[in-house]
Amino acid sequence: MKATATLAGGCFWCTEAVYQSLNGVIGIESGYIGGTKANPTYEEVCTGTTGHAEAIRITYDPEVIGYADLLDIFFATHDPTTLNRQGNDVGTQYRSAIFPHDEEQRAEAVTGIERAQADWSDPIVTAIEPLGVWYPAEDYHQQYWDRVGTRNPYCMAVIPPKLQKLRKGFADRLRADA
Repeated sequence: MKATATLAGGCFWCTEAVYQSLNGVIGIESGYIGGTKANPTYEEVCTGTTGHAEAIRITYDPEVIGYADLLDIFFATHDPTTLNRQGNDVGTQYRSAIFPHDEEQRAEAVTGIERAQADWSDPIVTAIEPLGVWYPAEDYHQQYWDRVGTRNPYCMAVIPPKLQKLRKGFADRLRADA
């Protein structure tokens, strides 16, 4: 059995790196969602004028890891209280958003936000947005952390702390080889 989750939590390189080591995650694709331009390029999305968010589409086995777990990890590994910003990445393309695939996911997103708010002193600004059209990012963005991220100083400053939060709070959800 497979299910799909679509999340935007800042730079898709960073978000993808968090989810790739989870037990039950079958695959991850980086891409663009939530905008108005058909077939946007990375350069166009970076301008902030297309309305798209950098996001990841997670294919997972719900019998191994649940959507609620994916959301809990989402809220623990990025700052859902900053509007249109994650660290030095600023603009609507870096917004915190959940794109539910059905009404059950929409309801769980609302519950997930309520559950996560207890961990944050500032209000969570994560939006729940319509699913819309998904555009896969260019090939060089896929599996970025595994391929070249450790040679990118920006990624080395941002991703390891996220992975540390993941290991600390969700060790029971990690694959044995993670």
